[in-house]
Amino acid sequence: MLKHEKLTEAIIGAAIEVHKALGPGLLESAYEECLCHELRLRDISFQQQVPLPVLYKGVRLDCGYRLDIVAADLVVLELKCIETLLPVHEAQLITYLKLSGRPVGLLINFAVPVLKDGILRRVL
Repeated sequence: MLKHEKLTEAIIGAAIEVHKALGPGLLESAYEECLCHELRLRDISFQQQVPLPVLYKGVRLDCGYRLDIVAADLVVLELKCIETLLPVHEAQLITYLKLSGRPVGLLINFAVPVLKDGILRRVL
């Protein structure tokens, strides 16, 4: 679990760097691209816009879901740029973790004055 903690700490540091440079108010896609660039600068491996099939009654169905970013094939990053995180956003992250089989997720809302107030970390 220590590996996950160090990785999420590094990812959060990268997100804070992006937020410091850009501030709130941009589109989610801008933060996603900038965060990917910051992850590259920090040598954190990642995949962007990863397809997420839904397994239903033993059948894999492509329902159009995509994970914003998956870091080191372990941490799901769900990015938002909304006024307030709601319980449904946390539920979405947990569902994405279950469907993807990944153990850790970060829900990051860039539309806040101080980014640490817009981050939720969840572990299955």
